[in-house]
Amino acid sequence: MKNKSIKKKLIPFAVVSSLALGALVGNFSVPTADAKSSKPDTNNGKAKNVIFMVPDGYSASYATNYRWYKGEETVLDSMLVGMHRTYSSNSEVTDSAAAGTAMATGIKTNNGMISTSPDGKDLKTILEVAEEKGKSSGLVATSTITHATPAVFASHVASRSNEADIAPQLLENDVDVILGGGKKYFPETLLNEAVKNGYQYVTNHDELKKVQKSNKLIGLFAEDGMAPELDRDETNEPSLAEMTETAIDVLKKDKDGFFLMVEGSQIDWAGHDNDAAWAMKDSEAFELAVKEAVEFAKKDGNTLVIVAGDHDTGGMSVGGYGKGDANLDVLRNVTATGDFMESKLNADRSNVKEVVKQYTNLDLTAAEVERIKAANSPSIAINQVVSERAIVGWSSSGHTGTDVPLYAFGPGSHLFSGLHENTNLPVLMAEAMKIKFKPGN
Repeated sequence: MKNKSIKKKLIPFAVVSSLALGALVGNFSVPTADAKSSKPDTNNGKAKNVIFMVPDGYSASYATNYRWYKGEETVLDSMLVGMHRTYSSNSEVTDSAAAGTAMATGIKTNNGMISTSPDGKDLKTILEVAEEKGKSSGLVATSTITHATPAVFASHVASRSNEADIAPQLLENDVDVILGGGKKYFPETLLNEAVKNGYQYVTNHDELKKVQKSNKLIGLFAEDGMAPELDRDETNEPSLAEMTETAIDVLKKDKDGFFLMVEGSQIDWAGHDNDAAWAMKDSEAFELAVKEAVEFAKKDGNTLVIVAGDHDTGGMSVGGYGKGDANLDVLRNVTATGDFMESKLNADRSNVKEVVKQYTNLDLTAAEVERIKAANSPSIAINQVVSERAIVGWSSSGHTGTDVPLYAFGPGSHLFSGLHENTNLPVLMAEAMKIKFKPGN
């Protein structure tokens, strides 16, 4: 699911890269955390902390396009260690709930289900197991914090749409840091109880920057999802990098270590809209968050950083439309999403040419003007025109089943090399932390 935003999009120059691969479907045996790797641990010993970062919807093609958009190597490039397979229990094409459940619990489930098995059994998550070992925990996202990906690590519901049921479970499961959107799912009584239980509660960028001595923190920065990165400077919302930095600062106080999940939620939302400029800008915001995590891991020496998209969104390609080229430079001039540009069209759409010129610096042809004017969804038509000019292809407005890159840095990173099932990831994280984790138990 995605929310639409029609606020002004101020473009920052960002970059998104990717290589597109096809998905394989099959059954691999699921390892347990007791298994020993045959490869030497060149990163010396166990990971005290794990930071698991999920660029939602980000496949190899996003990675390649982002590199061209950025104009240089990305932070992720040197961390690439493998790929993982994303299919769910009931489909070759997963949704975020089933993919997240696999990456949190080590068990595949049906699309739409949050850390519950297809037959309705609650599945223990890697976050919950880490907490049982005395570690602190955190969840960070630019969606609602009750959205599918963050939800799977600390809640159990039959349907991802039950966000009001997810919110109290995050607190009942004693997640120490909760940062994102979705204030509407946290009634005042629930927030008051959280404060009584020792949480510091913040609601905007300025308050987050002042956080210093908290051991438990909840930050809800929007009623629904947070603003796309193109919009953020019109708000008082923190960036994903700022939320990541604060979460680490709070969690690192625990001598037993921590488990932190960080999601760049809106790469996926951009993909659903085939909005290449939005996708690139939120990929840039995600890369800056990864940089925060890796810099901490380098200084700390005991932190494993894992990065894995949950699936591909939109079937993005590098090049397309029968052209042997790509022109990502076009996207650097785009200062608004298709949604926002649609909101600026007059009733008969006679100002299409002027609006698109203002926010993209593109001069539309007469055929492109007529195409947008006649479209059921002008925003999607605008996005298609921009993508064609940038030569960024799309095959879908939904998810696809392609395999997804896997990145790692720090102690135990070698465990993630090769092609994996997504269900292997929490088991390998547990192995890196030297804690027992058996999926389904």
